[in-house]
Amino acid sequence: MNEVLILVIIVAAALAFFNREWIRSRFFPKKHTYYTIDDQFNSDKREREKEIDKLLGKMGKNGVNDLSAKDRKRLEELSKM
Repeated sequence: MNEVLILVIIVAAALAFFNREWIRSRFFPKKHTYYTIDDQFNSDKREREKEIDKLLGKMGKNGVNDLSAKDRKRLEELSKM
């Protein structure tokens, strides 16, 4: 029983070692500490513009009628920002 336990610990340690980058990125993501307030504002603005473009692309020929109620509400929220 002791030998099996030691073997399991060694295998777990080896797997953790070879997957350390995945573990680090999954459980300890890098934070964007180098962002200034302006960088964060511009990044948020770009994300909002991408979402607006996606919603406007959904509209197609029939205009607002092609959007679901949820999409219309989100478009209104984004247009007020």
